Amino acid sequence: MIACGLVTLLCAAEPATPHAFLENLCDDFGPRMTGSAGNGAAMDRLAEAMRGLGYVPEKRVFTMPSWERGDDRVEVVAPFARRLRVASLSYTQPHAAFEADVVDLGNAKEADLEEKETRGRIGVLSPGTSLQTSEIVTMAVARGLRAVLFVNREGGGQLLARTGSFAGTPLPLPIYSIAQEEGQWLQRLLARGTEVRVRMETKSRCREVVTANLHLVVPGRVASRLIVGAHFDSWDLGQGAMDNGIGIAQLYALALAFRGTEPYHTIELIWFNGEEQGLRGSRFAASQLGTTPVVAMMNLDMVGVPIGVNALGDDSLVPALERWQGARAESVRLAKGVENLNWVGSDHTPYQLAGVRALTFNGPIPRESVRYYHDFADTIDKVPAKLIEDSSVVVVDCVRTLADDQTLKAERRSADETEKLFTRFGLEKRMRAMGLWETGK
Repeated sequence: MIACGLVTLLCAAEPATPHAFLENLCDDFGPRMTGSAGNGAAMDRLAEAMRGLGYVPEKRVFTMPSWERGDDRVEVVAPFARRLRVASLSYTQPHAAFEADVVDLGNAKEADLEEKETRGRIGVLSPGTSLQTSEIVTMAVARGLRAVLFVNREGGGQLLARTGSFAGTPLPLPIYSIAQEEGQWLQRLLARGTEVRVRMETKSRCREVVTANLHLVVPGRVASRLIVGAHFDSWDLGQGAMDNGIGIAQLYALALAFRGTEPYHTIELIWFNGEEQGLRGSRFAASQLGTTPVVAMMNLDMVGVPIGVNALGDDSLVPALERWQGARAESVRLAKGVENLNWVGSDHTPYQLAGVRALTFNGPIPRESVRYYHDFADTIDKVPAKLIEDSSVVVVDCVRTLADDQTLKAERRSADETEKLFTRFGLEKRMRAMGLWETGK
């Protein structure tokens, strides 16, 4: 009996695997919506786990505009009564219940809207629209719509929870995601000339919250830093296991791998909050960099098993990544090698705007899992242990190589060079729509 007890005690002292840690985090706390009790408790669990590994994690507190979901309702009242499966987009504000006729907006191109009466109505918007969310709001206000129902791009009753305001400002009218099947049903009725009338009531509300990023430092032989970040927060409908529990687990794997080591460059791991509401945590962290020497920022956001590594448009990072790829055994080299395509909308963007070089991985998540992200079914059963294990092996190897690369020097781009990093890839329109691009540029 004593021997069994000792074995149990020793086993209990062993750190959890990254997948096991993520499973417990998802099951014990549920979604990690920024500002929620579940988010705070889950981050406390993470900090405790990092202390158990011998680190001294630091919470860096900031305030941000946030939002909480209420018991929102959208019900068809004609041609017959039926409650719809919907999810309001964040920053939709509370309003008294109202009824209005429904109009099909199509993709909201001029040809779709010609000769359609929209004023005072609720618009159904197809998923193929090219409009950014801020442009949808502008269009809706200009056309006098009372609300917008945005048809989901995935079937099977799925909803796409997302932000309605990247700037964090309250929306002037309610915008909802609606299940594809129900949105298309409404569109078919309207195409046949059937009058469709809907009743809406929003109880969700905007609110300011105090939250935090969690930082962990692995001291190196020099002060220059390799920052590796992943967002900790999720939407509120599921568990956030894919988005971005995968990144949480990969950072956990890095913490395990670098215990007791002394890399050449200092490694800083950051779990960001507020990504889903407008990159709030990474914006705050990037704004606090000051003169800290940074060789690069690696972003881990929904990275499955990598098939490529992406320098995100920064040519100066390509040689270091090619050295890493070339030094790997041929059997494990990434199939797509080194890519160099910039894109926006995740936590690397604020660092790029601060002049810091950034990279990420091309790591697709299997279709049978990823179709459920941002909804109820974004749960731990969609994230196999092997995905975490295999992806973490690649991430750890890349971080280890870059952290020990003495030819990799800390540098910051000039403002002009940073502007070219985005204009080169035609990202200005989206940056403006997200409020990340200065007026006039």
